Order: sequence, then C-alpha cells, then structure tokens
Amino acid sequence: MRRHHRDSSPRAEAVRRRQLGGELRRLRAAAGKSAKEAAEWAGVSTSTLSKIERGVQAVKIGHVRLLAQLYGVGAPEADTLIRLAREANQRGWWAAYGDTVPDWVRTYLDLEQDASELWAYESGLIFGLFQTPAYAEAITAATQPNADSDELARLVAFRTARQQRLFGDRAPSLRVILDEAVLRRPVGGPAVMREQLEHLSEVAKLPHVSVVVQPFSAGAHPSIGLAFTLLRFADADTAGMDCVYLENAQGALYQERPGDVDRYTVMFEQLSESALSADESLELVASYAQSYRASEQ
Repeated sequence: MRRHHRDSSPRAEAVRRRQLGGELRRLRAAAGKSAKEAAEWAGVSTSTLSKIERGVQAVKIGHVRLLAQLYGVGAPEADTLIRLAREANQRGWWAAYGDTVPDWVRTYLDLEQDASELWAYESGLIFGLFQTPAYAEAITAATQPNADSDELARLVAFRTARQQRLFGDRAPSLRVILDEAVLRRPVGGPAVMREQLEHLSEVAKLPHVSVVVQPFSAGAHPSIGLAFTLLRFADADTAGMDCVYLENAQGALYQERPGDVDRYTVMFEQLSESALSADESLELVASYAQSYRASEQ
C-alpha cells in the first residue's frame, strides 16, 4: 500500500516500463542466465535488476544494450528494446502543467495514461474524463477558491487535456458508476448541468465506455460516500484489476495487495448489480438534463 502526498514526487510504473521489464525477464530466462549473472554483467545489483524486470524502475539505455548482448539478442529485437527504454523515460503530456497540479496527481495520471481498463465509482462528481470545460471550471473554482483567473484557466485546461485519450486510438475500456446525487447536484447552475449531462449521454454511447447510475432507490450500499477507481494494465500478469486508487483533498492512496484489489472489485460488481441498466441510466440522465433545461427558462 502506497500513499502519496503533496511533498512527494514518485513516478508510477509506466506501461512501457512494464513491457520492457517483462521482455527482459523473458529473454534472460530463455538465455538460461541467472539474475545474479545478468546483474553483474550490467553492473547493477540484483535488487535493481529485479525492479527493472518488474517494471518499477527505469533502466538506462546502456544497461539495455549490455543485457541484450548477454542474452544474445540482435537487431531488430534489440532496437525494439532500446526504443521501449527511451519511451519509458519520456514525460507525459501533463509535464507541461507541473506548476499547476501536485505530484500525487501527476503520479495518478501516469497510471491512468497507461491503463487498458478503468472501473470507477463516483459519489460526488461527474467522472473526470467526462467533465465539460464549464463543469470543470465550476468544480475548480469551488475547490480552489483562492485561484486567480489565469490559474483557474490553466487548471481547467489541464482537466480538458486529460480527456484527449478518451477519444484516441489507445483509449481505455471504461466502466463508470455514478451515484444519482452526481446528476442532481447543480454544479455551475442549470445551463452548465444541462450541457454536462447531454455530453455524458453522448460519451456513454462510445463503444469502449459503459456508464450506469446508482439510484437513490438502491438505498445503502457497500461504497456509500466513498469514490474509488480500479485500474488494469494490459501487460500485467494478473487476470483481474491491478490496483485501487483512492483520493482525498491532501493526496492519494494506492492499494495493490491482491486482497485489497479483490475487495474493491467485489464492491464494484455489487454496485453494478444494484445500478440501473445502461438504457435506464441514459433515460434518467436525459430526464435530469430536461429538468435543468426547464430551469434555464
């Protein structure tokens, strides 16, 4: 279990780092080399080699070249390994917002950017990847009351830029459950909410997106008052989700132990069972949008 606060700056395991580590581990096994032999050849400790192979530590290009040589790997496979190493050390798009968002947020974005699948339950807000600029501005103004107009605009631009992957070639599979309170809370006023819910309806029609609503009528449930996100990485060894992300005002908590991940996976499935169907959810979203439209007049 790892906790990240505003004064920390850890880098999350990039998916290319995971891919590279897994491939280096496979090649070592195929070459019949022990971890000790490989570590000594590359000039690193066995502990460092283990972290590299598990994708939790960056690897220098020189080390990749040495390991490829030891494992008898030639071009073009060695070139692919080197390319992965370079890409694994590249900074994400959010680096441009380094002075705007805290380190713990950028850490999560590393994970979100590399996830192949996301399951999220939101009890208070529209899921971040679905927020319109006007809704994001209203939320940001409420949570950052001391921000000036320039800082506010930059924070909204950051939230909007985050959504680009949703419509890209490597878009993750998304399963999102929204508490009905999210639809009812008039963030930014009727016009903002009407636009936001209309946008939500369109996003929910994307083939890789599932959005359902947990209705008030469902009563108490296992995650009442608690939002969370489960993430899965395509290259991970596990069949299910890989970690749980929990956020609060001061930082974030990651839970990666199988028992913890399983607990939240079961919780999400329980929420899914008591949620409205996709069609019923869209109907409810549309009805709220209509009520906001009526309030605009």
